[in-house]
Amino acid sequence: MHHVALAVTDGMLHFELALACEVFGSDLTHLVDPWYRFTLCGPGPVTVGRFRMEPDAGLDALTTADTVIVPGWADVDQDPPAELVDAVRAAHEAGARVASLCTGAFVLAAAGLLDGWRATTHWAHTSELARRHPRVTVDPDVLYVDNGSVLTSAGKAAAMDLCLHLVRLDHGTRVANVVARRLVVPPHREGGQAQFVTTPVPEPGNHPLAELLPWVLQRLDEPLTVEHLAQRAGMSSRHLARHFKAVTGTTPLQWLLTQRIRHAQELLEGTDATVDTIAAATGMGTATTLRRHFSRTVGVPPDTYRRTFRSYETPRPTLTDTDGR
Repeated sequence: MHHVALAVTDGMLHFELALACEVFGSDLTHLVDPWYRFTLCGPGPVTVGRFRMEPDAGLDALTTADTVIVPGWADVDQDPPAELVDAVRAAHEAGARVASLCTGAFVLAAAGLLDGWRATTHWAHTSELARRHPRVTVDPDVLYVDNGSVLTSAGKAAAMDLCLHLVRLDHGTRVANVVARRLVVPPHREGGQAQFVTTPVPEPGNHPLAELLPWVLQRLDEPLTVEHLAQRAGMSSRHLARHFKAVTGTTPLQWLLTQRIRHAQELLEGTDATVDTIAAATGMGTATTLRRHFSRTVGVPPDTYRRTFRSYETPRPTLTDTDGR
């Protein structure tokens, strides 16, 4: 069971702290069993915003975790507590993956974990982070930065992007998307950094595309066009485009391409199918076309994506076992 520890002291931001508790501390064994083992680690009872919290263990327990989450630090004008900085550094030296949410990056920087690396934090504090820690390459334009064993996120909602990214790394695309739906947040937001995430299908509801979208998802292997979609929906192409913008926030073709990429991600993670086979199953036609669109959208080629998300070994079904489209 993957052990996630949340490092808390007085002065943490309660939004980011609660967000991490919700993602990693909830019982989601109906999705993945085992889910995460979650521990709140602090020096003793701590005050977070207007709330008083009793940690499960001391800060020294961070060294037993597989992943350590550092929430936002409220007063960035003050140095973070030395005991917190030391404990986070020790956890990383012990082999933990360390991630900061929002201004938690100041804790990681103080621990020396960001020296020589690219990092981010809330846009309002990027200049201060760069000033105080000149060995850190601070990028103010991205939602989060993944350096492998050290990750940083921008502020507030971007912290959710990073948490979902961690879930995706540990449990795969499908599980991360289900978690996002449960929290009523999108698994993907546009940002300056290519992310291993995808745009979800809108939830079923009373909208003009409620019947069309599931129909399309069952036919991603077919060469669908806007005209095909408009004909199926019984409306003009222009009328269809207006509804797509209202429901999905994008155009019919862009939405269709995103769903093809999303399906390709699932097949790369969950099957041993070749890139050629996946290209056919997703309606891309050829491996060359798939590689071009996949690399541009996701940021890495399909083969690299597959290796990244196979850091854990599970039985791989055949394409026909997993693909019901």
